[in-house]
Amino acid sequence: MKDAPHTLLLVPTEIERRQLAGQPGFGTDAPCELCGFGPVAAAARAASLIARHQPERVILAGIAGTFDPTGLPVGTAAVFPSVVMHGVGVGVVSGFVSAAALGWQHWQKDGRGRENSDDLTLNTPVPPAAGQLLTCCTGSTSPEEARQRLEQYPGAVAEDMEGFAVALACRLAGVPLAIARGISNEVGDRDFERWQIPEALNAAWLIVSDLLRRPSWDS
Repeated sequence: MKDAPHTLLLVPTEIERRQLAGQPGFGTDAPCELCGFGPVAAAARAASLIARHQPERVILAGIAGTFDPTGLPVGTAAVFPSVVMHGVGVGVVSGFVSAAALGWQHWQKDGRGRENSDDLTLNTPVPPAAGQLLTCCTGSTSPEEARQRLEQYPGAVAEDMEGFAVALACRLAGVPLAIARGISNEVGDRDFERWQIPEALNAAWLIVSDLLRRPSWDS
């Protein structure tokens, strides 16, 4: 079998990396680096790490909240077909209007034309993708806020704070990206006693290890 391409594994926080470090094979098939918490740190750090490591592909792994606890339950994990950014635009909560809706793109491909930069496609070879990932500047504070965000992004199934940032860094570098998120909580649930972080990351690692072994993400 053809050797797998050089892959860079990115994880937002040390808490997540410590949990993943106990998994069989961690650190042997791909270097793991912290990309930082939140979209600003993740974008800057991912761009820097891609330039340093020159990977052929990137995996972002960590935890996320679920908008769909029936279809995507707490304690499971998923990959996603695309990621969209919430929080860059005008207004807050129900009054929020995204940059794309205002006619502004997150970046222009060149000086003559525009490329859709609001909803970024991801590489999702296996397992079947769950649905759109929503990256937010701030996590939802309540079930009501989660409902309002879901009304604005009806295709979203999970919420994170780094996915779009890393996806944009990868897009600009021309590097494929897959995002594997373990579901630690329901979106809007701020009671950490109910969060299942170890279970979520254990489930995410099953996806990550599969992605690492695959010589191609084309199928």
